[in-house]
Amino acid sequence: MTGLVAIQPRNRHFGDQSRLKRLQLEDKVNIISKRLKMRVAAAAILAISAVAGFARDNHEQIDAQAYGTSTQLGKNFTVRLIIYELSTPDDRKILIESFQKGQNDGLANALEKMKAVGRITIPGTLGFDVSYIHEVKTPTGRSIRFVTNRKIAFGEAYWSTQSQSFNLTAGEIRINDQDKGKSDGVLYPASQLTINKDGEPQWDLRMNPWKLNNIIVWPKSGDKEK
Repeated sequence: MTGLVAIQPRNRHFGDQSRLKRLQLEDKVNIISKRLKMRVAAAAILAISAVAGFARDNHEQIDAQAYGTSTQLGKNFTVRLIIYELSTPDDRKILIESFQKGQNDGLANALEKMKAVGRITIPGTLGFDVSYIHEVKTPTGRSIRFVTNRKIAFGEAYWSTQSQSFNLTAGEIRINDQDKGKSDGVLYPASQLTINKDGEPQWDLRMNPWKLNNIIVWPKSGDKEK
């Protein structure tokens, strides 16, 4: 009996310790669970916000097939431009003045500060915002010109490569409403705007331009396909 009496308190103490550890573990699990739920909730909110910002009402979507030229001949990929709204004359004025003051870097800085008026998706990216979209009416339809900051790849930033100076993505889509087969365009995935020897602005490219064909202009809500 003495031996059992002597052992019982220790067993009871061991049981208490075990129960205490179990309760502490359960508390930790509950805390982690709550944190995970909060993170999931936050991620869901961010996802909803992203979708809401992406799918603005009455946006216009244009798909095109990009074909390589010169050293990129034979390569092709799909490009999608989504237009939320067109940039204003004031936006254009800001970009012109910024380029006059700081040339390509000034232009890039001004674009960085502008709100997104569209979004573009090209291979190698998850898609990124477009800061400036301008539309010009033509005798056969319209021309859409766009420019935005290029997403610098991790390797470029890490190794500080020269390609970082080509920090803009620009392009033009010429839509022919009279003959869809004649719609075309051009894409400059990595470029910079410089001044040539005649004092005129020109696009300097890191690689050759990509030709855009097979243009599809998807209808807006309530519109028919163009």
